[in-house]
Amino acid sequence: MTSTPRRIALRGHVVSCRLDPRLFSWDEAVIDIADGLVVVENGIIAAVGPYDSVRSSIDSATHVEHYPECLLAPGFVDSHVHYAQAPMVASHGTTLLDWLTKYTFPNEERFSDVSYARSVAKFFFDELLRNGTTSVLAFCTVFPQSTDAFFEEASRRNMRVIGGKVLMDRNAPSSLTDTVQSGYDDSKALIERWHGNGRLRYAITPRFAPTSSEGQLRSASSLWQEFPTCLVHSHVSENLEEIEWVRSLFPNRAGYLDVYDDAGLLGRGTVLAHGVHLTRDELDRIAATSTSLAHCPTSNTFLGSGLFSFNKVNAAREHIDVGLGTDIGAGTSFSLLTTMGEAYKVAALTASSMNAYELFYLATLGGARALGVSSFVGSLEVGKEADVVVLDPRSSPLLAYRSDRVTSTEEQLFALAMLGDDRSVAATYVAGERAYERRFDDD
Repeated sequence: MTSTPRRIALRGHVVSCRLDPRLFSWDEAVIDIADGLVVVENGIIAAVGPYDSVRSSIDSATHVEHYPECLLAPGFVDSHVHYAQAPMVASHGTTLLDWLTKYTFPNEERFSDVSYARSVAKFFFDELLRNGTTSVLAFCTVFPQSTDAFFEEASRRNMRVIGGKVLMDRNAPSSLTDTVQSGYDDSKALIERWHGNGRLRYAITPRFAPTSSEGQLRSASSLWQEFPTCLVHSHVSENLEEIEWVRSLFPNRAGYLDVYDDAGLLGRGTVLAHGVHLTRDELDRIAATSTSLAHCPTSNTFLGSGLFSFNKVNAAREHIDVGLGTDIGAGTSFSLLTTMGEAYKVAALTASSMNAYELFYLATLGGARALGVSSFVGSLEVGKEADVVVLDPRSSPLLAYRSDRVTSTEEQLFALAMLGDDRSVAATYVAGERAYERRFDDD
């Protein structure tokens, strides 16, 4: 017996990037259909196009969910976030290293309790969907059970996510450190349990160079060679004090990035968060190795770490894939709309103005490319998984007032990026199933 295909269709203003707007004209890069239809069959996009053209491809049994005046966009992709830090968002800190000691480490110690980890994971994924985010690359904690809790919750919601147990064998409280061997063994067991299980992928996750010995970094590289379809996820050059610390810990290395390079941890599949203070030579090396960056504007300004420069990134000898990260909990919002607005401001402060299509690209297809999942998600195209966010440009009085006066899709997207937040998400679909719908009492 064969089961009847599950078919639905979403109608609204379809907006999606199919190419990088930094490299191609808007006409080439952007899908823009004022009255569009996205047809979904068994969680996969089966057709996209103008409503009048595509409606003939669906039968009367196919339910059409109509969102008049709303935009249908790809589900947002958060390229760097710490799920375990959700309980400590908006904790006052002076510098990155002070903030880690005062808030992060005591908070993460609680994740030895699996019931606590599960409760945080539930809240975390609830917030993602409420903000239109359908894919993430996330840090867990040093405790394997925190990673299990993360993947269990993501699996229950059928989300395409990537995560991993933190590797950290020094310069942290003893309750939060592993060893070279235990970190390898725990990570391998988690990879075998979760990597490729449904829509889940694993990221080998050394926290950052100061908290991993050379032996642990090389062990992480060996693990990557053993499981090359995994990702590698860490931090680099976020803060000047941190960079000096790395220099003192690794005196034989040319710089922060070279610590990872020497260990064999650069390459396609590696995502490094921040990169605020990378040098021109380091950016050239990132480009040459096809390493990706995650830009986290709200955390960089919150901790006073510095301003990420797209001018410097774009000046690299080859193209670098960049995604946008909320970096909860140094980041101050789960909303990638809010994060887009902050990315625009950071770009303006570094003489690198960004348009709305470039901002939306970073939070959708750009993030998917940085994470190596763009063949599955990141754009609304036939054959991709139907992760969709429905954006309401009338979700607040000010946004509605501004939206009444826009004259183009680009202007509407820009208004959403500057004025939008979680209220602007009318619904979120995961693999074609509605996973969140805003209620009037949400406002």
